[in-house]
Amino acid sequence: MKAVVVDHLTKMFSDGKKALDNISISLEPGEVFGFLGPNGAGKTTTVKVLNGMLTSSEGSCRVFDIDPAQSPEKIHRLSGVMTEHAQMYDNLTGLQNLLFYAAVFGVSSGESEQRAESLLEKLNLLDAKDKKLASYSTGMRQRLSLARAMIHHPQVLFLDEPTSGLDPESAQSVNSLIRSLARDKGMSIFLCTHQLRYAQEICTSYGLIDNGSLLATGSLEQLRARVSSGMTVKLKASGFPSSLPHRKTGEQSFEMDIQSEEEIPPIVRRIVEEGGNVYHVSAQRPSLEDIYFELIEQRKGVSK
Repeated sequence: MKAVVVDHLTKMFSDGKKALDNISISLEPGEVFGFLGPNGAGKTTTVKVLNGMLTSSEGSCRVFDIDPAQSPEKIHRLSGVMTEHAQMYDNLTGLQNLLFYAAVFGVSSGESEQRAESLLEKLNLLDAKDKKLASYSTGMRQRLSLARAMIHHPQVLFLDEPTSGLDPESAQSVNSLIRSLARDKGMSIFLCTHQLRYAQEICTSYGLIDNGSLLATGSLEQLRARVSSGMTVKLKASGFPSSLPHRKTGEQSFEMDIQSEEEIPPIVRRIVEEGGNVYHVSAQRPSLEDIYFELIEQRKGVSK
C-alpha cells in the first residue's frame, strides 16, 4: 500500500487563484520525500489537502488508502504535522505540552510520559522539559514542535522546513532522527522545503514544484537524467592542451563536459604527455539545485 497518492490534484481558491495545477505524486512507506519549491509554490496547500484541512477542486488523494476529504479524523490519527510556525501553549512547560497533545491523541498517561521523555532526549530538550514554553528560543520551539508531531507514533510525518532557525548541532540531531524514523521505523516523511541543498542530503526522492505546477518527480538519478546525461570535470592544470574542448574558469582552471568517468584518465594522460602538470581533478554531476533551475528554464522555453 502506498503511503501517499496524489492523482491529478487541482486546487482553485474562491478568488480564482489556482494554487495546485493537476499534480500527481506517489510516496512509498519508509521514504523521505522532498517536496521542493519556493514560498507560494503550493507545498503548504498540498499538505493541507492531504490532511483534510482543504478539499481539492479536481482530482483525488489518499493517505494509506484513506481519503482525507471523507475521513479527516482518520488521517489525523495516523499522520503527524509540523508547520514552520506551529502553535503550542506558552504557559505550559515543554513536557506538559507533549503530555497534553498525547492525551488528545488518546495515548495513555504512562505511555505518553515515556514517549515524551524519549523524544525530548533525542532532540536535546531534556534539560528544558520543565521550563515554560514562553522561555524557549525559536530553535527550541521548532524541536518541540517536531516532538509534538511525533508523540502519537504517526505512520506518515508532514514536515514544513523542520530545520528552520536551528543551529548546526540541533539541525544535525533533527536530520538524524528523520533518517532513523524512515530507516528503522518505516515511517514515511513528506518534507516541504525551499532549501534544495539540504533536501539533497536527507531525501530519497523528490517532487519539484513551481507556481502550483509539478516540474518533475523521482530519485536524484532520475531527475538528473531529465536534464543531462553526462557530468562536468573540473581541472586545475598547467599547459592545458588547446585541442581539448574546454572552458577556462580561472588561472589554470578548466571545465570539460563528459559522458562518463571513464573519459577522465585519457584526459589527464593527454595533459601530462603534452608537458602539462595536473594539480586537481574532480567530476561533478548536476546538483538538485542545478536540476531545479534547468527545469524552470525548460518550462519557460516551452511556454514562450
